[in-house]
Amino acid sequence: MSRSFIFSGHVGRWCSSFLLIGFLFAVPISSQAEEIVVYSSRIEQLIKPLFDAFTKETGITVKFTTDKEGALLTRLLAEGKRTPADVLITTDAGNLWEAARNGLLKPVTSPVLQANIPENLRDPQGQWFGLTVRARTIVYNTRKVKPEELSTYADLADPKWKHRLCLRTSKKVYNQSLVAMMIAELGETETERIVKGWVDNLATDPVADDTLALEFVAAGRCDVTLVNTYYYGRLMRENPTLPLAIFWPNQATTGVHVNVSGAGVIQYSKHGAAAVRLLEFLSSEQAQKLFVELNMEYPANPKVEYGELLNSWGSFRGDPRSIVQAGELQADAVRLMDRAGYR
Repeated sequence: MSRSFIFSGHVGRWCSSFLLIGFLFAVPISSQAEEIVVYSSRIEQLIKPLFDAFTKETGITVKFTTDKEGALLTRLLAEGKRTPADVLITTDAGNLWEAARNGLLKPVTSPVLQANIPENLRDPQGQWFGLTVRARTIVYNTRKVKPEELSTYADLADPKWKHRLCLRTSKKVYNQSLVAMMIAELGETETERIVKGWVDNLATDPVADDTLALEFVAAGRCDVTLVNTYYYGRLMRENPTLPLAIFWPNQATTGVHVNVSGAGVIQYSKHGAAAVRLLEFLSSEQAQKLFVELNMEYPANPKVEYGELLNSWGSFRGDPRSIVQAGELQADAVRLMDRAGYR
């Protein structure tokens, strides 16, 4: 009886010791939140609120680095398998296509992403997914141009716009993608004729960014320009009295040129499942509404409402073609713009 009692006591003490050891080791493991690393060409104030919301919902923390898209791609290539990055977020389908072409992204199969992001706004192999839509459209000076004078991107090559057009530099990917999609539609010969017409109609040398192009139009230095709509939204929010208005071109043909900001999972991600969860979250209605509010971009998820501000710019039909072509034909577009004298 006493032996039995002593044996039971030892067992009890051993069990208690094992339970205590297990508790001590288990607590740090279970309480340690998973962390993923994001390389982003989007500035901090546009993405941090989304990461904070993701962490609040999932418990997964996000460490991020921001830089220019070219610098990030170069860094990922140099790091190779040693990269700490799990996700790449960048603007323009051309940049996303280039990342995939260089083997930096891996295919993702996600019913959530396939349901939330239309087929034309994502890579066919699931290597990247559009998260916001940016429309590149015409903005004109309301004191100098009537909307009925406007029609298509190609029409801006007409001599009636001589010395009336402002353009952002061809070095920026936004115009490269627009020209790439024009090549897909019209072929190189016709697209080159149009781009040469744009160059002939310039009122000034190509400018550094969309905001400056808009300011030139507002000041009367030119009458029309091509910009992404959120630049228009930012400028008009600061000064709503500017004589600027949006015109939606190509409504009877291809529709307005649209592009994306988007994301993909890094090929050598150490936290692949968590990285996919981030992409799925960013495609959700909750996150898509934040994108609209923070940067005045259109949601990629068609279930999400545009909101009052974006709706005030009027409705438009966007180009339904796959934006993968913007990447596939980008090198051709750059060479064409160079031949046409568009700098």
